[in-house]
Amino acid sequence: MQVYIEAAFLENFLLDGAICYLALVCARLKISVWRLLLAGTAGAAVAIVFPLFTLPVWAAYLVKFACGAAVVLIAARGRPKQVAVAAALFFAFTFALGGLLTAVYSFCGVGYEAGTGYIVEQAPVGLVFGGAAAFAIAAAEGARFLYRYRKQQQNTLPCVVAVKDREVRWKGYADSGNNLFFRGNPVCVTSAVALLALFGREEMHEAGRMTVSTVNGGREAPVFTCDRMDIEAGGETFSRQNVYLTVGEVTGEYQLILNTALMEA
Repeated sequence: MQVYIEAAFLENFLLDGAICYLALVCARLKISVWRLLLAGTAGAAVAIVFPLFTLPVWAAYLVKFACGAAVVLIAARGRPKQVAVAAALFFAFTFALGGLLTAVYSFCGVGYEAGTGYIVEQAPVGLVFGGAAAFAIAAAEGARFLYRYRKQQQNTLPCVVAVKDREVRWKGYADSGNNLFFRGNPVCVTSAVALLALFGREEMHEAGRMTVSTVNGGREAPVFTCDRMDIEAGGETFSRQNVYLTVGEVTGEYQLILNTALMEA
């Protein structure tokens, strides 16, 4: 069996560097190019040297985990908790990518001859890096989705909106982009259906009209006044009287887009 050290080194350098970069990005750590290159080099060197030693199974796994943690420590800069998260992600991504490539190899006839340990057919380099690139893109998009979902959940707050003797429980989204004001007071945004459910058709009396600017241009929208709005945040309930509401496009798990001024108060 022939082993091309330079090819094995380059392959492990790129894969370790890519997985380490992905782990740092998902852990939201600052990326240092030279530290990342050094980490990839260290990982590739270990991959070349490791097969030269004969170790018990338990010791081999211990060395592999220690070397993987060392690769992350070389590349990572941040708080210990973030570095620990990056290390956990590095191992998770390594195992996931290894499983993915093994499955791809099996479809391409790449494997090991039983009882010998020799490779039957060498995996194409394009297949290795193509699978790694697809995995990296999927993992990055998945991480972005989870962070967006987590942020939305953190910024979604229980609210009680009251008009006369009628109260409704809605979820309000604290959106930093809502800076609407009417007569010097903050305005929250809700849908026309929600306003109809809150006021009733007979009691929908406009307090005035205002211009709402969106990416599609400006439009005139009616403004209504609710008697009270209670917002639960941080284990406390904050109450505001005579809060203005206007009509807009509200989609998702919430029924209100809260004004930034209300949240600052």
